[in-house]
Amino acid sequence: MANEKKCDGSTRRDCLRLGLGSLVAGGFVGSLQARAVASDALQKNREADACILIWMDGGPTHYETFDPKPLAPVEIRGEFEPIQTRVSGVHFSRHMKEMAAIADKLAVVRSIRHNQGNHGAGNHYMMTGAPPRIPVGCGAFVSFHPSLGSVVAKELGAPNGMPPYFSMPSMSRSGGPNFLGAKYAPFVVADDPNRRGFRVRDVALPSGLDDGQFAARRDIRQAIDKMRRIRDQSAGDPAMAFDEFYQQGFEIISSEKAQTAFDIEKEPGEIRNNYGRNPFGQRALLARRLVEAGVPFVTLYNGGWDHHADLFSALDSRLPSFEATIAALIRDLDQKGMLDRTLVIALGEFGRTPKINSRGGRDHWSNAMSVAFAGGGVAGGQVIGATDRQGYSAVERVLSPESFVSTIYQKLGIDPAKLLRTPEGRPVHLVSNADPIKELMA
Repeated sequence: MANEKKCDGSTRRDCLRLGLGSLVAGGFVGSLQARAVASDALQKNREADACILIWMDGGPTHYETFDPKPLAPVEIRGEFEPIQTRVSGVHFSRHMKEMAAIADKLAVVRSIRHNQGNHGAGNHYMMTGAPPRIPVGCGAFVSFHPSLGSVVAKELGAPNGMPPYFSMPSMSRSGGPNFLGAKYAPFVVADDPNRRGFRVRDVALPSGLDDGQFAARRDIRQAIDKMRRIRDQSAGDPAMAFDEFYQQGFEIISSEKAQTAFDIEKEPGEIRNNYGRNPFGQRALLARRLVEAGVPFVTLYNGGWDHHADLFSALDSRLPSFEATIAALIRDLDQKGMLDRTLVIALGEFGRTPKINSRGGRDHWSNAMSVAFAGGGVAGGQVIGATDRQGYSAVERVLSPESFVSTIYQKLGIDPAKLLRTPEGRPVHLVSNADPIKELMA
């Protein structure tokens, strides 16, 4: 798969930063016992068991997706006319036909905005709910705070043999665990499930090696590693994290549930065709199979949305199949009775500028963006918030990345006000403003 270039010339990379989280002055606020009781209540009453996060890296345009502005001047409204959705009075842009047909199952938030207008900072803010502590460059890969997926992995876990957090085909630049440790990093599936004979690295035994031989070699390796580390039993030993990955790999190989989840070729041909016979389509289908197997968080990383030039020709070829895949995922989850308990979200780090530039594109714009939600107890058929008549800024029901992230945590039964502890014992708020988007809560 070709690397996608950002405006700063950087390429998509798998990058994991395990730096320390931000310092938080002061001690615990309130009673820890009361907080524990509240967390238990959230877990019992949680609305979703899993989240599939579709990350449109680069910053998708809100004008040409969920927030068209047909009455704006041509240099702002662009080339795409709006279309009527299934919900009276709600319009999407012209290539969003399949999403428009299921708009009664969608909640579109049009009013999230923030102040981080470059890829590195915007990615971090939306992926963690925490703004970067220091200025970062457009191409930076930063991690000052644990990502959504890593926190969910720690708090919810997964059935035996299944990692709790997957990212396909790579990890977003701020999708790592930070101080939570490598154990909660995503299991990255870089392989293309659209390829015939698809196999995931470390999920199938090597050819010629049966279960008994593999277990024997595993036991020998563990004994050797134990002797090597007798001199160093500190928590900071990097080999410890490596061993966790090794153990996870063994469990995946040994797990019938994992093997079944990855056997995408068992899906009926009609279902595979509905998702689209392309890498993104089949990864979306694989995400559904992973959630079905008990995985609580899957990120579908989809790069190349940084359209500074030739925006309309790029979207003419890209949007129809992309949005059809998302609609197919939502329909499939619904038909299987899984949508009520699976939260599906599509977004990027920010929106795009109102005025079309001289190269026929739109530039970075964090004052307005659209985020689509479905499932997980979200009431469909609604639009939350609004931008002004020309799409410059969110002006009605203005929301923050903190509210977005808090919504996901609360849906999954995780207290967004929870205090985490760094390895040094310092308290860190999971989200500084723990108020979820109330319109999305059941």
